[in-house]
Amino acid sequence: MDSAAPAAGFFYWVGASTVAYLVLRLSYSLFSALRVWGLGHEAEVGQALGEWAVVTGSTDGIGKSYAEELAKRGMKIVLISRSQEKLKEVANEIMNNVGMSYEYPEYFLDIPDLDNTINKLININIFSVCKMTQLVLPGMLERSKGAILNISSASGVYPVPLLSVYSATKAFVDFFSQCLHVEYRSKGIFVQTVLPFFVATKMAKIRKPTFDKPSSETFVKSAIKTIGLQSRTNGYPVHAIMDWIFSLMPSWLFMKISMSLNKGLRARYLKKTKKT
Repeated sequence: MDSAAPAAGFFYWVGASTVAYLVLRLSYSLFSALRVWGLGHEAEVGQALGEWAVVTGSTDGIGKSYAEELAKRGMKIVLISRSQEKLKEVANEIMNNVGMSYEYPEYFLDIPDLDNTINKLININIFSVCKMTQLVLPGMLERSKGAILNISSASGVYPVPLLSVYSATKAFVDFFSQCLHVEYRSKGIFVQTVLPFFVATKMAKIRKPTFDKPSSETFVKSAIKTIGLQSRTNGYPVHAIMDWIFSLMPSWLFMKISMSLNKGLRARYLKKTKKT
């Protein structure tokens, strides 16, 4: 009995420490959620960041919604896209948001037109982010103010099998943005990575918004409140909850779930296009 006492005491303190850690982590998460989603500071989003906003990928989805929302706040918008026709349409209606993903989840060596796909994903998701930052950052430094918003993805936080190149390029966007934020925050520049889960856009091939898959307009109205508060944000309360849940999972479990989900999406796509 006496020899068991030290072991029992050890396990008691291990258990107590674990519970205390979990309580503190949950309390911090709840405080952060209240600070961001309950007390967003919309007044600082707009001309306080500068007179102009440059929005890439501005003809569809999240990029277009950012352009429209910033225009409502009195900013002059420079629209950049690969489609001149769509640019004119958006300009008549009224940051780094351009992006490219796979046509469907696929094993790396089986990706259609693999060489071209690799080049496009790296050029659009990595090269353009670096070059646009190189273009806009000097002017921000001269004014000692500005914000750079880079749209990454939850796929850049957690490795996603069957989307390997896309997932890796979005991880680059996240790491690059985190480094820039530390490098230039003291100089008045706020750099933010936006890490959404699914949003109802053409790229995601989701037509109808749902509670966990908001429209790009709903997402941006939520995400824009986090500017100046979070250098890394999921942009949407439901996505923040999803991210918190996934962060508690062991990596092998998340990878298994992702693989199973994407294998299902792959099978449905191939069946639909009769490639099986």
